[in-house]
Amino acid sequence: MPYGYNDWLALTQEPTLEPDLPICDPHHHFWDLRPGSVPYQRYLLHELNADIYSGHNIRSTVFLEARSMYRAGGPEELRPVGEVEFVQGLAAASASGVYGESRAAAAIMGHADLKLGADVTPVLEALQAASPNRFRGIRHNITWNTDPTWDNRETEGIVNDAKFIEGAKVLSQMGLSLDIMQSFPQLAEIAEFAKAVPDLPIIVNHVGGVSRVGIYAGKDDEIIPVWKEGITAAAACHNVTMKLGGLGMPRFGFGWHAREIPIGSEELAESMAPWMRHCIEQFGPDRCMFESNFPPDKVSFSYNVMYNAFKRLSKEYSAAERAALFHDTAVRVYGIEP
Repeated sequence: MPYGYNDWLALTQEPTLEPDLPICDPHHHFWDLRPGSVPYQRYLLHELNADIYSGHNIRSTVFLEARSMYRAGGPEELRPVGEVEFVQGLAAASASGVYGESRAAAAIMGHADLKLGADVTPVLEALQAASPNRFRGIRHNITWNTDPTWDNRETEGIVNDAKFIEGAKVLSQMGLSLDIMQSFPQLAEIAEFAKAVPDLPIIVNHVGGVSRVGIYAGKDDEIIPVWKEGITAAAACHNVTMKLGGLGMPRFGFGWHAREIPIGSEELAESMAPWMRHCIEQFGPDRCMFESNFPPDKVSFSYNVMYNAFKRLSKEYSAAERAALFHDTAVRVYGIEP
């Protein structure tokens, strides 16, 4: 196939479990000709539709910024507006109904640099103007880690920087929300940050950003207690929500992407369960949501297998709890009409 591991993924086929269960996928990306994203240099509406229409009842999705289609010129701080303009068009195409009933990018999370402090206001206004009906906030990747294998996006302690907090307060005052990508040792800092902006909805990505490769390889006995403490600290903040996904990225250390035959949902559910169930125990289903993180997670498993795994590992929860995990938390947090 021209864009990805679809032939490899097709080696593992499963019937879709509970195909009628409503789902909002609260985390995926769009990009084209993205350097360094091999095998997924392209992931646009047709690629997404091939995944979300593969069996499960995906009612809506949320787009997360991916540094894609930035404006080529103009003020540096306004260049991310180009990405929202780009995604707004894809979302409008999906909303036409031509491709089916699912609504891709029903909510859009762009990017603005919170280190601008109060000066982030015109950037946020421009993002809103680019998508008056779908823009819900921004993601700021605060990743910083001493491991040289990490793609650090910020400096140490950035979330407690006065300017960053000032920018976050502007976001809050405008009724917007903040997605955060981080490395797991930063979870305690995020908890302190959440207390400084108690009215700002904060969504932590990918079960807190665990790494089990590089300097963390073979050190679960050291990593897991730090991660658990961070999850507990973040969960104590009422304005923080957790996304359950991202484990398909190679840095989580499972090695699924390197298998000859892709993993099936039973084994996948068993492997994911300790991480996800701990988050659910700490945050509760009303502050957790299953996410695909496609296409990054697609290097390890197919969309159908992934959601089958989510359904398997959540079967012990009540119908109302599962509705929250798969759909209701996401549509509430991102302001999507059911």
